[in-house]
Amino acid sequence: MSEVVPIMRIGDTLLISLQGDLDDTTVLRIEDQLTREVARTQATGTLIDVSGLTMVDSFIARVITRIVGMIRLLGSQAAVVGIQPAVAITLVELGVPMGHLDTALNAEQGMALLRRLRDYGDRAD
Repeated sequence: MSEVVPIMRIGDTLLISLQGDLDDTTVLRIEDQLTREVARTQATGTLIDVSGLTMVDSFIARVITRIVGMIRLLGSQAAVVGIQPAVAITLVELGVPMGHLDTALNAEQGMALLRRLRDYGDRAD
């Protein structure tokens, strides 16, 4: 399968940056690609950067939360970073349940969050 979105590896952490206006098929391919890469590399942390998304609908939001659940089942901590204010407002207005996600403002804070999650196992609630 060809790579849908580049996945970078930084030590034992994977970083994927979602950009543009993703359609449903692409998001599902990203889900498959990222979960396979987490399993293949045995990454202990996964950073999902959504700062480049132009819009997030309820389907994309549900898939992102599903990806986080799958990543955790594969033994990797996960953090979603870069949620833009307009996207946050839309997600709340749509009633998309995302309270169980660990989030941070940017990649730097996300990496620190992943370190804390790995070291202490705490959720960032």
